[in-house]
Amino acid sequence: MAVLATVPVALAALLATATPAAAGTTGAAGVGDPYFPLAGNGGYHVSHYDLTLRYDTRSRHLDGRAVLTARATQPLTRFDLDLSGLKVTGVTVDHTRAAYRRDGQELVVTPRHALRAGQRFRVTVTYDGTPKPVTDPDGSPDGWIATDDGAFVAGEPQGAMTWFPADNHPLDKASYDFTLTVPEGRTAVANGVLLGTRTTRGTTTFRWHQAEPMAAYLATATIGTFKVRQYTTRNGIRVYDAVDPREAGAAEPVLRQLPAVLAWESGIFGAYPFRAAGSIVDRAPDVGYALETQTRPVYDSAPDIDTLVHETAHQWFGDSVSLTTWKDIWLNEGFATYASWLYDEQHGGPSAQQTFDKLYARPASDELWAYPPADPGSGARIFGTPVYARGAMALHALRRAVGDRAFPHLLRAWAAEHRSGHGTTADFIALCERLTGKNLSGLLHTWLYAPGKPARPGGAGTP
Repeated sequence: MAVLATVPVALAALLATATPAAAGTTGAAGVGDPYFPLAGNGGYHVSHYDLTLRYDTRSRHLDGRAVLTARATQPLTRFDLDLSGLKVTGVTVDHTRAAYRRDGQELVVTPRHALRAGQRFRVTVTYDGTPKPVTDPDGSPDGWIATDDGAFVAGEPQGAMTWFPADNHPLDKASYDFTLTVPEGRTAVANGVLLGTRTTRGTTTFRWHQAEPMAAYLATATIGTFKVRQYTTRNGIRVYDAVDPREAGAAEPVLRQLPAVLAWESGIFGAYPFRAAGSIVDRAPDVGYALETQTRPVYDSAPDIDTLVHETAHQWFGDSVSLTTWKDIWLNEGFATYASWLYDEQHGGPSAQQTFDKLYARPASDELWAYPPADPGSGARIFGTPVYARGAMALHALRRAVGDRAFPHLLRAWAAEHRSGHGTTADFIALCERLTGKNLSGLLHTWLYAPGKPARPGGAGTP
């Protein structure tokens, strides 16, 4: 691509105050998600992120350069990127300096030349500062979370924008390259396959490539003092485990089971959707959760086997098959929770029926029945017990309705038909009815949308 001359600084300043040339040519500040209305942006689709970051673990200063390759989906004289905090030091569109301004979490970009519908373009943003997490509606930290030896980076649902400019909604998925430079002795772990490392002048640079489409919230650049283990499974999956030495004793017996878990889940859900796998086990006591960062879940401490199974199942349900709205998060969490039930059932633990029965015995006043899993009501509730446990119960009720032979076929078909794409609750119900020939909408509507404690499937007896 030819390099175009940059516009003078004075002209760039003038453009910063300019208004759009025509109505209807500005990209929306959000995609309209009911729970996170400013998440994502309208008017374009990002196909690739190339992120170059340098992080000083002592000063906690981040220098970043993000190059986004995108396509305009409408004529654009202005568009937004999501970026929280950090200081922007320059923006170009197709190598030409662009005007920009900050508006809360929005980075508003006015290119020198309007973009045509269908036009491919590249946005380069340089920025720096001390990244800070955002606080989610449920009070948990999200994004770039500093640790005593680096950073725990987990972006669900909002946190990607704390460390790179993004189209920060699961509707927009892209491939990624990461070039991460950290002090020598630290390790920087991102998604996908490690392409190489280079140590010079007291720093080490790690290059990672994530080829398969990924939502921004699933990206990570976790940094710390890690014990690293790399190997390839019998099926050719490249595994990279990074473990804080303080967590190694508890983590390693669990992580050794990852190849078996991958094989078991592939047998139920279909072929593993990525070429890489692994785990990042940090010591981050202030975080309080693990996250299914694509190809390589990040854990705030040593996981147990149920957590490993849960986060690995998300590689199919949540990562490969992504949400179209955060309201449908049960499609991630209910499926991953039920995967743990199935694993326990087939590995000497309680049956899924026993787990269902134990939960169903809770009184109608219990938090399990506080709201339906497919309609949590707000962003503060998307990680609540109904989304996880009652979502899994909905799947068990479905299993009982269609039978043990048909049920795994539904899971495999859902993962295969929406691989690397998106799905909705309505899509899932339609798939189940199409493949079984049964009218399942009433059953699933009751378990997924009806308020209160549902009647027991099949009447008062055992479902």
